[in-house]
Amino acid sequence: MTAAQKGCYIASSFKIHGPLRRARRLQSIQGIVAGVFAILLGLSVHEYAHARAARAQGDYTAEELGRLTLNPLAHIDLFGTIIVPLLLLVSSGGLVGFGWAKPVPVNAFNFKSPRKGVIIVSLAGPASNIALATLAAVVFRLAQPILAGGIGSALFLILGTIILLNLYLAFFNLIPVPPLDGSGVLSAILPLEWARRYESIGRFGMLLLILLIATGGIHFLAGRPAFYLFRLLIGEPGYYLFLSLTG
Repeated sequence: MTAAQKGCYIASSFKIHGPLRRARRLQSIQGIVAGVFAILLGLSVHEYAHARAARAQGDYTAEELGRLTLNPLAHIDLFGTIIVPLLLLVSSGGLVGFGWAKPVPVNAFNFKSPRKGVIIVSLAGPASNIALATLAAVVFRLAQPILAGGIGSALFLILGTIILLNLYLAFFNLIPVPPLDGSGVLSAILPLEWARRYESIGRFGMLLLILLIATGGIHFLAGRPAFYLFRLLIGEPGYYLFLSLTG
């Protein structure tokens, strides 16, 4: 195990299913605001969870560098979070998006148990996004019978977008392709010799991700499970309410 960086990656393609496709196309000012807020919240929680888990395992590197915070400014990467996504969205007419947050520095040599620590830290990010989505879904369900129209519509749009995009962030980052979190988990559970060979493909990781986006593989690995869990969390009435707000 060596020093590594854990980061939150964001990608989408035109083949992503259902309401995520509508939300991703940003058809209204409200949709843009909801999408930006949901992404900033999701990546901040994701990176904070990595840093918190690393600290719990004995590595204080992220905390010492000011990354143990929910402040999105600490996690935004100018190139990966702003420039690349904007260029892709503009050049593709809003059909393709890809970006990343500033990776959290992690030194596995400081972990009490390096292999176990890598698994825990890697899973902390996606798990935090699922937890955030679940919490937002509880609020969505509780508020639905009370609020209708007006400010209620704006609230449901924001909550629904938070739920959907955080589920998508979780499933996408669990894909076992370097440098995504799923690759850290797989590397830690493989026998050492296999792990070394697997880690050697890391230099081709971005190329593999681009191929997954271009071929629509992201839809099956992240978009589809995110969509079905989204529908399960908010229920059929909530699902159709969100459709009416994003269509």
